[in-house]
Amino acid sequence: MNLGELFMIAVALSMDAFAVAVCKGLSVRKAGLHYSLAVGLYFGGFQALMPLLGYYLGVSFRDLITNVDHWIAFVLLAVIGVNMIREACSKEEEESLDGSLSPKSMLPLAVATSIDALAVGVTFAFLRVSIVPAVSFIGIVTFLLSSVGVKIGNIFGARYKAKAEILGGVILILIGLKILLEHMGIIG
Repeated sequence: MNLGELFMIAVALSMDAFAVAVCKGLSVRKAGLHYSLAVGLYFGGFQALMPLLGYYLGVSFRDLITNVDHWIAFVLLAVIGVNMIREACSKEEEESLDGSLSPKSMLPLAVATSIDALAVGVTFAFLRVSIVPAVSFIGIVTFLLSSVGVKIGNIFGARYKAKAEILGGVILILIGLKILLEHMGIIG
């Protein structure tokens, strides 16, 4: 996996966190630097931790399913991507977020926005990705986008939340398709 592909995965994974960060920015009167950095640390930290856990889970059974690993990678990424798009297009009203940075408020959000990263970590095990640089990169990208998302939400509102989630879903589906097509020898 090259740096460009890893960057696209990092951006796609961070779209849920970005969307929630925008909402957190909406929920406070003034989102100062401290507030933005704290939200970024929660989301970036969990986006780095979850694929690491998924990777070690995947490594434990990687050798048993080597012949179908490309299909598993494709299905996992496609399911995550379709789910992101479905949630973005859903007409269900989301519960409003409070502005609190307490662990009681932030931990469930951080876990919920990083569950898809756990599945990507499993995929990384099948692709034999160098995991420490990969999860560090994902965490840093998510930290930056979440920190910026707070400021965007505080200034502009929730106008771009659904579009960001749709873009993230499409990117994950395309990367999964690329992995599958490469393994099948259709693209190089």
